[in-house]
Amino acid sequence: KKNELTKSLEMVQKELQEKESEMKREISEYKDRLLQAEKDHRDALTEANRKINQKMGRMNEVEIEACQDKMTSLEYFISSQKLEIEHLKSNKELNNSLKEANQTLGELLKSKVR
Repeated sequence: KKNELTKSLEMVQKELQEKESEMKREISEYKDRLLQAEKDHRDALTEANRKINQKMGRMNEVEIEACQDKMTSLEYFISSQKLEIEHLKSNKELNNSLKEANQTLGELLKSKVR
């Protein structure tokens, strides 16, 4: 009977050791899965941040291009306004010259008539 109890105890111990080994293996697998899941999560976050930064960069490029287009348009407008101002100045000078010429002509005609 003692032998049977010893054998029974040994079998129970062996089963417990097997179960403990199996549980350790499962725990190790779960830890590996958890580590992999954490790595995948970090990678996904990194990729999402990269895409966001890329989109922000593209948005900034678009905004910069729009500002450059506005600046070019304003520069063109300013140039055309400067030309218009020069044209008006030139017309004013021409008008003044014509007035002076008319006055001189008028004075000459008056003196000729006298």
